[in-house]
Amino acid sequence: MNHNTKSGLRSGVMATALLAAICGVAGNPAAAKPATDPQSVLPTSAASSPAVPVASPSPAVVAPAPAASPTVPGAVLPPPAPSDPVMSWSLPDARALLATINSIAEDGLIPADYRPEALRTAIAAGPGPDLDAAASKSFVWLAEDLRDGRTPMTSRAQWFAVDPDVDVNPTLALMARALETHDVAGVLTGLAPTYPDYQALKAALAVTPRAEARKRASIQANMDRWRWLPRDLGVLFLITNVPEFQLRLATRDRIVRTYRTIVGKPGRTATPQLAEHVQNVVFNPTWTVPQSIVVGEGLGARLIGNPASALRQGYKVSRAANGVITVVQQPGPNNSLGVMKIDMPNPHAIYLHDTPNHNLFNLPVRALSHGCVRTERAQELGMTMAMLGADLTPEQVTEYALSGKYTKVAMTKTFPVYIGYFTMAQDITGKLTSFNDLYGRDAPVLASFNQPRAMKTGQRTSTEAIIKLDNPL
Repeated sequence: MNHNTKSGLRSGVMATALLAAICGVAGNPAAAKPATDPQSVLPTSAASSPAVPVASPSPAVVAPAPAASPTVPGAVLPPPAPSDPVMSWSLPDARALLATINSIAEDGLIPADYRPEALRTAIAAGPGPDLDAAASKSFVWLAEDLRDGRTPMTSRAQWFAVDPDVDVNPTLALMARALETHDVAGVLTGLAPTYPDYQALKAALAVTPRAEARKRASIQANMDRWRWLPRDLGVLFLITNVPEFQLRLATRDRIVRTYRTIVGKPGRTATPQLAEHVQNVVFNPTWTVPQSIVVGEGLGARLIGNPASALRQGYKVSRAANGVITVVQQPGPNNSLGVMKIDMPNPHAIYLHDTPNHNLFNLPVRALSHGCVRTERAQELGMTMAMLGADLTPEQVTEYALSGKYTKVAMTKTFPVYIGYFTMAQDITGKLTSFNDLYGRDAPVLASFNQPRAMKTGQRTSTEAIIKLDNPL
């Protein structure tokens, strides 16, 4: 039995055990069902095709992204229409709002942003149009920042993750609910992110002396980053923190398994921040070599005249009628994508994949890729995803893994993948830790907190140029 066969069998065993753990944590009510039954873990995606393995010689064929939807991370959504709603406020509700504003520093926000003096003056004057206008404006601004984050989009470098919370909880509906229930504080505090890191950062802020201004500012910035993502990340999801070089598989906000990662080098190939969905798992992927290498590094010219040499090196090379040379690296242990690719179609061509250079996962600093996220034990993770997302059996995923053949499995149940950027967060042991700001993305966020609050524009994602990072080397 060769090394690759042993590795595939071991990954299959680990994936099956992992699936059982996921179903257990998710609280699968069908206890009598096999642990590999993921029916209660993931919702069925109506847009997905049946999970039929597809053998294909052309890795350039990628499943289309799901249709735009407020519940789909990464969807391109129109900005909400600007509005300045005014509702009728009672004195008790206005006082509750003022008390919430006065204590909002506990959540890393700045009370003065929400016009407490104007609200206090209006309360003193009693009910009427002035109170309604002042309280409505203060509520709207605070709700927007608690739900969407205070940092303006222009200060969120390479942030392409679309937050659907404004669609789930529109501002007008929030204010109506707060006034109808007379629970202003409850409605506002209910906008806080549910992921445990947010509460850990909030607890750290509470015990950090004001003299430690730099640390407090870092806590504020990273609390705000959690507001840029969906408040509820989902039942089952993958989330990676780029500066930490770690990927987590989590269910109901509990970590089930962690994987070391290799991320993009600083500069043009830095990994962008995304929120996407897994659409396919590819066993034994091929890799179409980018033209920057085919032409720019002369690979195509060297191989086109020597197909036997190309084949020995694991490449297929062809020339189109227009003269363009295409080089495709074939499946195998030396493929640049390794033996597994987890596909989440996006304009940046970012995905999770294996690597033949597993020794690199032992390096302390792993910003080495051209943008994609190389993932430790990717074969185990991909096999787990295929069982969860396409109802495949352990025997089927093991067969595909050991076949050595390109096999793409489409998901019938999709789940989110979040590529985040947190310079202070709980590490995989649960300890709140500071991480190196690999890409210098803290500075604009920190600077925005030193400026007056910016009015919301309805912008949902960065307008920076999209760089297609399709080179895993």
